Amino acid sequence: MNALLDRSDNKRLNLIVAPAGFGKSTLASQWCAHTTAPTAWLSLDSHDDKPRQFWQYLIGAFEHTGLMGLEDAKKQLSQTSGDDLTAAITCLINTLATESTPWSLILDDYHVISNADVHRQLAWFIDYLPPGMLVTLASRTEPPLPLARWRVRRQVQDIYPSLLAFSEDECLSFFRDTMAMDLTEPEARAICQRTEGWVAAMQLSALSGAAQQESQGQSSLTAPIAAEGKLISDYVLTEVLEQLSDELTEFLLDTACCPRLCAPLCDAIRNRTGSEEMLESLVAQNLFIIPLDNRNEWFRYHDLFREALLQRARIIDSEKADILQQSTINWLLNHGHVQEAIAQIVSSEDTARLAQVLAEHGNNLIHGGFHLPVLEWLRYLPEEQVQENPQLMMLKVWGLYFANRVDGLEPALAQVEDRLDRQVADSHPDADGALAIHAELSLVRSYLARSRNDEQNASDLTRQALKDIDHNQIPLKSVTYYGLGLDYFGKGELNDAQEALEAAVRFGQVERKPSTVLSSGGLLSWIQYHRGDTDIALETTTRIRRWVDEHYSDPSQPRLISCWQNSALTEIYRERNELELAASYLSPLLEHVDNGTEPGQHVVIQYVRGHLAFSEGKLEAAIEALEDALFVGNKRREHIVFEPPAVSALLARCYLATGDQAKAMRCIEPAIRQPANNPLNREQNQIALARTLISGGQYREAQDTLSSLIPLAERNAHNRHLVEILLVYADALQHESRSEEASAMLERALDKAEDAGFMRLFAEESNTLKQLLMDLPRLKTPGRWNRDLLAMLEDQQTDSLSQPHSTPPAKGEAHTKPSPARSSLVEPLSLREQEVLQLINEGLANKDIAVKMAVAPATVKAHIRNLYSKLGVGRRTEALAKARELGLLTDSL
Repeated sequence: MNALLDRSDNKRLNLIVAPAGFGKSTLASQWCAHTTAPTAWLSLDSHDDKPRQFWQYLIGAFEHTGLMGLEDAKKQLSQTSGDDLTAAITCLINTLATESTPWSLILDDYHVISNADVHRQLAWFIDYLPPGMLVTLASRTEPPLPLARWRVRRQVQDIYPSLLAFSEDECLSFFRDTMAMDLTEPEARAICQRTEGWVAAMQLSALSGAAQQESQGQSSLTAPIAAEGKLISDYVLTEVLEQLSDELTEFLLDTACCPRLCAPLCDAIRNRTGSEEMLESLVAQNLFIIPLDNRNEWFRYHDLFREALLQRARIIDSEKADILQQSTINWLLNHGHVQEAIAQIVSSEDTARLAQVLAEHGNNLIHGGFHLPVLEWLRYLPEEQVQENPQLMMLKVWGLYFANRVDGLEPALAQVEDRLDRQVADSHPDADGALAIHAELSLVRSYLARSRNDEQNASDLTRQALKDIDHNQIPLKSVTYYGLGLDYFGKGELNDAQEALEAAVRFGQVERKPSTVLSSGGLLSWIQYHRGDTDIALETTTRIRRWVDEHYSDPSQPRLISCWQNSALTEIYRERNELELAASYLSPLLEHVDNGTEPGQHVVIQYVRGHLAFSEGKLEAAIEALEDALFVGNKRREHIVFEPPAVSALLARCYLATGDQAKAMRCIEPAIRQPANNPLNREQNQIALARTLISGGQYREAQDTLSSLIPLAERNAHNRHLVEILLVYADALQHESRSEEASAMLERALDKAEDAGFMRLFAEESNTLKQLLMDLPRLKTPGRWNRDLLAMLEDQQTDSLSQPHSTPPAKGEAHTKPSPARSSLVEPLSLREQEVLQLINEGLANKDIAVKMAVAPATVKAHIRNLYSKLGVGRRTEALAKARELGLLTDSL
C-alpha cells in the first residue's frame, strides 16, 4: 500500500478518502516513516477553516520540519489584508522550488475544511507545485478540488475505502499477529465480511473477544468471535453506550432504525429538536458514524454498530422500535427517499405495504433509472398478488424493458391486457386506471416497434399513447414525447425532434423524472450540436444538469449520468479542441461499457470514444472501440430503439488513416448498399465514401457523391456535415489542381464553421488541405476563432499521426496490421472458456455473461483473460476472428 503513495511521473496529489477508523492517518504515517524525502505534516481541525489560519499553520508545518527561507512567506501573510493570500502562497512555492530535494506535505483530516477560499487556494497551490513536490491529503469525504482535471492529467493517486479495507488474509494476519488471536481462516473470513474490512470494527471484535477470554480465565485467544455477532453487540453496549450520556445513548437507540440519518429525519421520528447537535457530537467522537456528503448533512452508522443498536432497542421496548421504524418509513416516503423506505418495508416483511408503495411510486422509480431494484422488490411479493394487480404487472413490464430483457415482453403485455379485460368484465371500478395502463401498453409497444425498425407502427402507437394520456393523470407525457423525439430524429426531421424533446424535458420536470429529463435533454443537445448551435447545446446541458442536481442530489445514490448528454459534451469539446475536457465527460460513460449497458448506449459511447481517440491520433484505440461498436450494433440491433451514429463511416476513416483504402471501402460498402434510415447517418456514410474514393484517386466520382449532399445538408440545417462536405469537396478539387475552386469551398466551410465554433474538423483533414487553409487570407484577419484555428493548424502541421490522410501513403508506407497467422491452439479451451467465447459472440457484455453463467463478474474476467492468452489476442474482435480462423466458431458477423 505504501508504494501507492510514492512519487511517480506527473503525480501531484495522493488522495486518501475513507470514513473514520479506516486507517487513513496510519497509512500516511507509515509512508512518512518509509520515505526519505523531507515531509511536513499538518493535522487539521475545525478551527483551521479560515484561509489565513490555514496557511499560517501550513507554512509553520514546513518551518517546524526544517524548511528554511520562509521569512518572505510569513511576512506576506502578516501584511496581507483580507483573504487574498496569493502573494504568501507564491512565496511558499518559490521557496519549495529552491530546494534540491522535493518535499512532501501531509494534510490530515482535510474534511474539516469547508471554506471555499481555502479549497480554491489549495487547488492553485497544487497546480503550481515545483516538480517532484507531493501532497498527501487524508479526508473522510472527497474535497471540492478540481479532481476531474487532475485525474485526466494523471496527477492524482486515489485511495478509497476499498483499498484501505482489510482483505481476508490481512484480517487473519491482524488477529494473529497484532491481536495475538489464533483464529482459523473461516473465522477470520466471517469477521472480515461482517466488519466490511473496517480496521476499527475488527479491533472492536478483538477487544470483545479478549474481554470474553479474560472473563473465562483463558490465556490464549481462540474464540470465533464474529460467527453470530453477540459478543460484539455486548461490547458495543457495555464498552461504548455505557460511556456515553443518557441523552446520547437514547438518541443512538432511537435512530438505529434509520438506514441513513439527517437532522430533520431524526427530529421528526423522535418528535423533538436538537438532532443536529447530537449528530455533530457523534462525529466529533468518531462513534461509528460515516458522513455521506461534504456538508455534514447526511450520515450512516456502520452496519455492525447499527445492528447492535437495533438489537438493544428491540429488547428494551419492541413496540417503540416498531413505531420508530414506521415513522422512519413515512418520513422517507414523504420526503422523496422512496428507495430507502422500500428497503425498510422489505426488511419488515410487510408485503401489503410494499405492494401499495410500489403501485404508487414504482413508475417514477423505473423512469428515474431504478428499474433493476423495482424488479428485485417485485420478487418479494407473492406471484398471485402481482398477477391480480395490473399496475404491478405493468411495473414488471417496464422493468424488463429498461433492463433490455425484451424477449419476454410480448407475453407479459398480453397478460396485462388479459387482466384488464377480466376487470372490465367484472365491472371493476377503476376504469381510469385501466385507460392509463392501456396508454402504457401502447407506449411500450411503440418502443418495441422502433427496435424492429417499424417506424410507422411506432409513430402510430406513440400518438395513440399521447392521446390516451391526455385523458388521464398518468405521468408519462415526458416518456411519450421522448419517443416522438426519437422518431423525428430517426427521420432526420430535426425541427420536429427538437420540439418534441423540449416538451419531454418540460413534462419530465413536472413529472419529476430526472432520467427522462437527462436523456431527452442529452439527445436535444446532440441535435443542436450537429445543427451547428453549439452554444445553445452547451446552454441546454448546463440548464438540465442544474435542474437534476437541484432536485435529485441524493448522497446515497450515484450521480445520474445521461449517455446522450455526456456523449454530446464529449463531441462538443472534442470539436472545440479541448480534448482533456472532452475526455472528462467520456470517462463516466466507460464504466457503463465495462459493466454492461443497453446495446444502443453501448454503441453511442464506443462511437464517441473512438472519435475522441481518432482526434488524439490513437488510431489503434479508435479502431478497437469502433469495431466493438459495429459488432454490438449488428448483433443486438433488435434491442436498440434508435439508429446509432454512423459507426461504419468513422471506422472507414480510421482505416484510411492507416493507409488501407481497400479495408475502408469494404467497411463502407455495406452501409451504402443498405442506406441508413437516419439522414444524418446516410450523409455521414456518403462523406466517408467520398473520402475513400479520393484515397483511391477517383476525384470526379467523389465530387459527384458530395455535390448531391450539399443541398440536402443546407435544407435540413445539418451544418456540421455541411462543413465536412465542403472540406472533402475542396480536397477533391485540390487533387485536380483546381486550387481557386478549392479555396472558394474552404471559404464557405470557414463561414459555417465559425458560426458554430467548429475546429477539429479542419485539423483532421489532409496536410495538403490544411496548408491550403493556412494560406487563405481569411485566417489572417482579426478574430479569436480565426486566431485559435490558425494556431491549432500550425500545431498540427508536423504531427502526422493525429491527421488522417485523404490520399494513400506512398508504397511501403501503409501500416495496416497483419492478420494473425493460422495456427492451432497450444492449450485447448476449457468448457467454461468455450461457453464464454460463445456468449461473447452473441454480443453480451461481461456483466450479462456473468448473469447468464450464474458466476461473479470477476470470474468472467478471469475466463476472458485465459481465453485471450490461449488465442494470443488482446481484445474481443480479435478473439472472435481468431476463433473463426481456428474453427471454434462457424457463424459469420
